[in-house]
Amino acid sequence: MRVVIKKDYDACSVWTARYIARRILDAEPTEQKPFVLGLPTGSTPIGTYQELIRLYKAGKISFKHVVTFNMDEYVGLAPDHPQSYHYFMYDNFFNHVDIKKENIHILDGLAADPVAECEAYEKAIRDAGGIDLFLGGIGSDGHIAFNEPGSSLASRTRVKTLTQETLIANSRFFDGDISKVPSQAFTVGVGTICDAKEVIIMVNGKSKAAALAHGIEQSVSQMWPISALQLHRKSIIVCDDSSIDELKVGTVRYFKDIESRIPDPQV
Repeated sequence: MRVVIKKDYDACSVWTARYIARRILDAEPTEQKPFVLGLPTGSTPIGTYQELIRLYKAGKISFKHVVTFNMDEYVGLAPDHPQSYHYFMYDNFFNHVDIKKENIHILDGLAADPVAECEAYEKAIRDAGGIDLFLGGIGSDGHIAFNEPGSSLASRTRVKTLTQETLIANSRFFDGDISKVPSQAFTVGVGTICDAKEVIIMVNGKSKAAALAHGIEQSVSQMWPISALQLHRKSIIVCDDSSIDELKVGTVRYFKDIESRIPDPQV
């Protein structure tokens, strides 16, 4: 596991965006062999999307040969609902870059057969050759995508019932009214995420400090889904100074020492 510690959220966002852009550029994707990118929603990745858009507008990166798979979607929300993850992705990213619509994959919140929808999503990922890089964030309880504590670390794409903590956290997107937040969501599994060739998880803010400490320093446990990254062959956690309060001083020094010898990604 690689742990990159930056001063604040903005610095984390810029580092992550440039790392992703560098990976895409180095892969030299084509229509026949695209770069496959897994993407999240929520407040955490917005800064990264903004920097990727800036790089695109500056002519430094193209998404023409990038295929995307989103992590999750609320059950029961239509794609044009302002709080659906379809709407979020187009509003915050897809509408601002040159990605082809046919290369975008997001679970259908209105799917008539949820099981078939999940199986088809897993198949589409396999047919694309697997995910090259999966970007994500975590909740304060260590959940990744909508894989709440207790989720199997080998789980695949499925429907999950959301915890009260997640409903409360997400109510800020629904006028602060928890009754408006869907109680279930489609989500890729922990196993789906960890199948990716590379995984980057962004962590920012004091509210994520306990989850970060469990993910880095404690044992692997289904009660802290972020801890599954300890078993991944190429995982990166990008975190800010306010999120490392519960890490041991020696842990912080160790990772800062290593990163001081590695140049930041350049585009």
